Amino acid sequence: MRIIKDKKIQQDDWNLINQPDTAGSLPDGDVIVPFAYWKDNQDACTAHKGNVAVMINGDTAITDVASFLDKFELIALDFPAFKDGRCYSHARVLRDRYKYQGDIRAVGDVLRDQLFYMMRCGVSSFAVREDRDMEDALNGLKDFSVTYQSASDDSLPLYKTR
Repeated sequence: MRIIKDKKIQQDDWNLINQPDTAGSLPDGDVIVPFAYWKDNQDACTAHKGNVAVMINGDTAITDVASFLDKFELIALDFPAFKDGRCYSHARVLRDRYKYQGDIRAVGDVLRDQLFYMMRCGVSSFAVREDRDMEDALNGLKDFSVTYQSASDDSLPLYKTR
């Protein structure tokens, strides 16, 4: 799968499994599973041959995930629809309150118009919708050259730089 990470298009080996087998078996390689699945199948996930990351959605309380953050090099945030912005808050809380340093990936209904704002909230990689042009989406990270407010990517507001 191709993603945007480090402000460039890259090949990525993580496999997003939206509905894993309830018997606990996962395909080989690096996988992203729903947090609820990981929580119920921690032994199987630990024994998995490959890395295991979690996907959380807007309904997931970050406080439920917080005590496990050191176990994940990647956390995927599910943006199910353009109008659902709860995972922007999740990204911000993961970066600013919990100081999560791993990759935060936007998955789901990820569009060019959102990338710049997702990046400001702490999202570091983007799985753009398959029906969208990846090159065009990449340009969305450069839509604005100046920002006024502080955010996860820049804690100093513009007015304090004078």
